[in-house]
Amino acid sequence: MNMFALFILFASILVSGSVLFFFGKVSSKTLKLTLAFSGAYLFSLSLIHLLPEVYDSGGATIGIFILLGFFLQIILEIFSEGIEHGHMHVHKDHHGAFPLAVMLGLCIHSFLEGMPLAQRFGDASTGTSLLAGIILHHIPVAIALMTMLLDSGIGKQKAFFYLAIFALMAPLGSFTGTWLSEIFTRDLSLLFDRLMAMVIGIFLHISTTILFESYEEHRYNLYKLLTILAGAGLAMLT
Repeated sequence: MNMFALFILFASILVSGSVLFFFGKVSSKTLKLTLAFSGAYLFSLSLIHLLPEVYDSGGATIGIFILLGFFLQIILEIFSEGIEHGHMHVHKDHHGAFPLAVMLGLCIHSFLEGMPLAQRFGDASTGTSLLAGIILHHIPVAIALMTMLLDSGIGKQKAFFYLAIFALMAPLGSFTGTWLSEIFTRDLSLLFDRLMAMVIGIFLHISTTILFESYEEHRYNLYKLLTILAGAGLAMLT
């Protein structure tokens, strides 16, 4: 993955999180629709592009690593409290305190997603689609994270600093993957296939959680359906 693509990944998180400084809080419905779009894209991306690629090169046992990624995300959400799919929990008795556990879970999640970006895929467009999926996924997460940080009362400068740390994690994961491939002389394609499989498991957990989440307003469910179809359609076109 070239430097410009990784810069776009980094900048997209900073810009989307910084929107709150200029326009105030993003409405709950807007955030949920953004999440629905990204969830549909991730789900469709996994089925159409990533799964065929990883099964073609990773062998029959690759499904074990998809399951590992799925259950790893469940563990990470013990720390992140589900902020990956828009859940924000501000503990009133810890006002002004930095939510360390949330950042830890979110940063590990983002770092793992970035590692397969260093991989050379059989179809060159798969890497671009994966990058787009991570960006679309991280935009609403950045908004949710920034909302939670500001509501926790830690101040705008500190909130932006922690947002920047989160923004660095996926590019850092990609750099780590590239570094590993350069220092080891043996073929690491199997390792990258297994990492990609784990990321697919993470994507499937996050996307299905978003897509199967129900809402009371039936009219809003119609908007969500149209948004999901748009996300799935974009994944089919990329």
